[in-house]
Amino acid sequence: MTAAAPEETITRIVAVAQARSRRRRMRPKRALLGLAGILAFLIIWEAAARSGLVNGKYLPPPTEVIPQLAQIATLGDFWLAVGDTLIAWALGLLIAVVLACVLGVVIGLSPFLRRATHSTVEFLRPIPSVALIPLAVLLFGVRIESSLLLIVYAAFWQVFIQVLYGVADVDQVAMSTGRSYGFSAWQRIKDIVFPTTLPYLMTGLRLAAAVALILAITAELIIGTPGLGLEILSAQNAGLYTTMYALVLATGLLGVVINFGARALERRLLSWHHSVREEAAS
Repeated sequence: MTAAAPEETITRIVAVAQARSRRRRMRPKRALLGLAGILAFLIIWEAAARSGLVNGKYLPPPTEVIPQLAQIATLGDFWLAVGDTLIAWALGLLIAVVLACVLGVVIGLSPFLRRATHSTVEFLRPIPSVALIPLAVLLFGVRIESSLLLIVYAAFWQVFIQVLYGVADVDQVAMSTGRSYGFSAWQRIKDIVFPTTLPYLMTGLRLAAAVALILAITAELIIGTPGLGLEILSAQNAGLYTTMYALVLATGLLGVVINFGARALERRLLSWHHSVREEAAS
């Protein structure tokens, strides 16, 4: 037994080293595949615009849109619009996550509250956030509060449902053990409920981050709150279609950055979790 222990340790070290080596070799391939997909999309877009398959006036080719994006990226007004969108996105997401975490844990830990709120949750959750646009305009006009109402409502359900699933997955034996050892309610939540719920929470956060950006842009387009969506609408109304599509590309790039940030945060906070380890090893 004692003689085999060093051999087992060496085997594990070699296996870890091989897995890391495979990941390093796969990363360039994944990056190349991603770039190939983007390049194929741009080629199809360019061919459709140049061949007359679509009206080039209303869908300019990427060889005109991308330089226009580079040009407007040098303007201060563009970055002010990006800042307005990000402020609404961040505030709405923060409010939604805090509310969803608190309510999700409180309701999830109480069988009575789960039963009492089940019908209400199933009724409210399918209501699309855009249906609240008239209410938002009546209450807040074109201020940022209108965007926040839509963002919070849409993002809240993404996190809330995941937190409920996470709390339901908590080991009841561990909870009973915590009570027998005299853990307070806060200690049980912190040391037992939170570690179990965290993977679910991060999934909900990643989904909510994307949904919050969609609703931020939607509110700016329809309601007219300041941000990239309003700039897209203004460019469309002025007939500046190249600028309009450049701004649409900017929103897409912003979404990619947010998604990468959410994935990086998830990998960092869940580095101990088997799902992240399996993803890293694949």
